[in-house]
Amino acid sequence: MDETDEILHYGHPILRRKAERVREMDARVGETIERMTDCLERSRGLGLAAPQIGCGLRIAVYDIGEGPCAIINPSIHKSEGLQESVEGCLCLPGLYGDVPRAARVVVKARDACGRRVTIEAEDLLARVLQHEMDHLEGILFVDRVKPETVHWVVGDADQEGEPERVYTALEDALKVFEARAASRRGSDARS
Repeated sequence: MDETDEILHYGHPILRRKAERVREMDARVGETIERMTDCLERSRGLGLAAPQIGCGLRIAVYDIGEGPCAIINPSIHKSEGLQESVEGCLCLPGLYGDVPRAARVVVKARDACGRRVTIEAEDLLARVLQHEMDHLEGILFVDRVKPETVHWVVGDADQEGEPERVYTALEDALKVFEARAASRRGSDARS
């Protein structure tokens, strides 16, 4: 299965719902984590939240180059500082923009085995955790992006190794995804 068949795109209603707490560490949770990890690896993303694959549970996986990790029922207990960097999202392929986030966070959660964990994260890991935890609240990066920085990445990298950026209004970009979602609903109805 291609990752685009599994990851839901902007316009799907589950992406805007608050995910439910995991109450029991059962086989379903383990299967969901395995499915999410596989999907994350295929998509070459940094993180993935359960709602992005149609599961309404408070589970996220991430991998910033040190191997995949899962967090269950995560919550931020402390945040400090400010960082701003370009973000994108597997649910909004090709769209990017600058998002301000806390520079450091302390996250408490359970790991894939159900053990309590505390993650002290900064920089990229802090950003990834905040992005995925937003998904669990029904919040997407486009809700936090600086509108003047929204752009599409198109084509291959130029001679300096930078991809071409085409700046756009956030509203126009979201209309593209809304039209795609309407088209998918229409073709699903005809199937």
